[in-house]
Amino acid sequence: MLEQIQQRDRALSLARSVLEEKVRERTAELTEANKELEAFSYSVAHDLRGPLQHIINIAFLLQTSLPPEARPGDRALIENLLEGCSRMSSLIDDLLNLSRATSTPLHRAAIDLSHTAETVLAGLQTAHKERHVKVAIAKGARAIADEGLIQVVLENLLGNAWKYTTKRDEAEITFGFSDDSAQPVYFVKGNGAGFNPRYADRLFRPFQRLHSQTEFAGTGIGLATAARIVARHGGKIWAEGDVDKGATFYFTLPYQAEKS
Repeated sequence: MLEQIQQRDRALSLARSVLEEKVRERTAELTEANKELEAFSYSVAHDLRGPLQHIINIAFLLQTSLPPEARPGDRALIENLLEGCSRMSSLIDDLLNLSRATSTPLHRAAIDLSHTAETVLAGLQTAHKERHVKVAIAKGARAIADEGLIQVVLENLLGNAWKYTTKRDEAEITFGFSDDSAQPVYFVKGNGAGFNPRYADRLFRPFQRLHSQTEFAGTGIGLATAARIVARHGGKIWAEGDVDKGATFYFTLPYQAEKS
């Protein structure tokens, strides 16, 4: 009986070793496939920029050279073409950012997230002077992270808050943090359109949007990019909200020296 038990243990140990080796091989294959896919996405997005710019230039020349007696329909067609080019340009930029979020090496340093949030919101206010948004930014939000990548995170989160509050007469956007727990939790809050909490898991997937293009323009990549950047820092990102009751996006940035 002892010999049988020992044989069974050896067989189990061998089976476990074989399984672990297969898992390592499969993981390596998936990692390599993901790298190739990301490189392909980056290459395609980058190569599309040139031809798209030619189309934009031609459309602009057509628009400026239209004679006064041109039919209204002709002008509308060119405007639609330029609008489509603008959406495509935004999509290309977002795809490139998504690729960089995964492939760009991390350069951790002490950063002031409050200052970054101020800069991002100041840029939004300058670009949209017609809007009056009540902004609140908590002072003293700091972290040890990659400054460039974290700026992309805040650009996406604050940009979303700005976009989804456009239909509010009294729009409000807040950036803050809480350090009551073991690590700080940063958040961006807006009193905008919100979302159905049943579909919260879709928010951070590429091309998954909970609002139509006619309601709010967008590519559906920004939050996926933010999620990848936060994950690379070893943090978490999640959202809470409800339809027409605004939304709050939370994220953490734990510092892990071994991954720097």
